[in-house]
Amino acid sequence: MSIEKFTQEKVLSVQRWTSNLFSFTLTRPAHFKFTAGQFARIGLKVGDELIVRAYSIVSSPFDETLEFFSIVVPDGAFTSQLQYLKVNDGLYLEKIPYGYLTLARYQLPLPKDLWLLATGTGLAPFLSMLQDFETWTKYQSIQLVYSVRTAAELAYIDRIQEMAKIFGEGHQGFHFIPVITRDPNARLHERLPVLIENGALEAAVGLQFNPETSHVMLCGNPQMVEDTKEALKRRGLSMNRRGEGNIAVENYW
Repeated sequence: MSIEKFTQEKVLSVQRWTSNLFSFTLTRPAHFKFTAGQFARIGLKVGDELIVRAYSIVSSPFDETLEFFSIVVPDGAFTSQLQYLKVNDGLYLEKIPYGYLTLARYQLPLPKDLWLLATGTGLAPFLSMLQDFETWTKYQSIQLVYSVRTAAELAYIDRIQEMAKIFGEGHQGFHFIPVITRDPNARLHERLPVLIENGALEAAVGLQFNPETSHVMLCGNPQMVEDTKEALKRRGLSMNRRGEGNIAVENYW
């Protein structure tokens, strides 16, 4: 891959959530514009080879820096190196963003209730959306559903509450729903497609999926995305194509 497509940016901070989950921020070049929900392509040099991976952007489109959320993949060519990241290290950033997991893709139905369903680091694009005032003004209700294996993996909890307070001031329709799949004592602990099938997710929120009003976004591991998409389709929701339909997806891995 041509290195001319990239700028070299500096690591500004690293936050480690667990032994295999961490976030980091980079300098943001003035030319790098993106829409909430898009992803960037980040590269690092391993020997003479530039290894590149896609990372959804956590930051608001208006932030001066770029933030990303990463998992360490055992024996992964990229994250096995990235996990040792430290302040002032250099990373390569492709000059343009990618992706269509953005609220602009929805034309019909008109905005009313927004469901953001994430597993693991698939939370990232939704954090970006929640730091955009337009998201809060367009939707009467917003449901952020965050599924992890253990409570320790619930990253960004304090930030989510801050976002709701700052960007959603006065908004009465925000619900944050954690799902902890390996804790049988958690309020919700089954996989997302199961929680949709048995109605437990809707009961927890107090709102039903509705083909006439619901916008549903999925981001996370491919199996979750596929199974949840099919569960929603069985409830009468449709894939968003050419601006129409309920379900938009991103396979984060």
